[in-house]
Amino acid sequence: MSEAVSLLIVDDDRKITELLAKYMQNHGFVVHVAHDGVGMFEAIEKHTIDLVILDIMLPQEDGYSLCQRFRRAGHNTPVIMLTAMDEDFERIKGLELGADDYLTKPFNPDELLARVKAVLRRIQQSHSGPVSRVTTKLQFANWTLDKLQRRLVSPEGIDIALTDGEYRLLEVLVEHANETLSRDQLLEITEHRTAGPFDRSIDVRISRLRQKLEIDPKQPLLIKTVRAGGYSLTAEVTRYA
Repeated sequence: MSEAVSLLIVDDDRKITELLAKYMQNHGFVVHVAHDGVGMFEAIEKHTIDLVILDIMLPQEDGYSLCQRFRRAGHNTPVIMLTAMDEDFERIKGLELGADDYLTKPFNPDELLARVKAVLRRIQQSHSGPVSRVTTKLQFANWTLDKLQRRLVSPEGIDIALTDGEYRLLEVLVEHANETLSRDQLLEITEHRTAGPFDRSIDVRISRLRQKLEIDPKQPLLIKTVRAGGYSLTAEVTRYA
């Protein structure tokens, strides 16, 4: 990394946090550690955190609840969740609550390092990528997507919090309004990877976007599912400089 990146590791196993902290520090990261939800939010208030590594099994309040509370508080910092269960529903639940990636315990620290770098790289690319000289705002169905500030503004003028993954997915859908994009296409464009046989990350993020954009998420009018095709944002888009 060109600049020191600050990580927050949240795990109640002090031996694991000590080992991970030392390993990530040896790879150039600034590392903060917390062992429960109270410590997590105290660290977030005191320090600038670029990425959170969050264990699910924590005392008092589990990682799912903490991730949900973190997102509801408006924090868009990426989160990688650690789970001891290699089950699809565990991964899906984490994504539904706003996690950017997940890793199953036990894991090789090298894999965690690779996941951290991949998430940070995607964010850096989306922030530093070329912004059109002509278009900086996209308006659709009275919603406004501000590409310079990476903000979604509701028809009532309210800022709607989006995770980095949600923002990237929505931007692609709006840029390709009224086109059908397959799950594979959306995953390749937003995360630069191919889907596994049971990968539902795009479906989960579509569901989260519908919760924020649609009057009735169960009967979506903006983000349509195209049978055997993928997804399409069905709205006219106005572009502004």
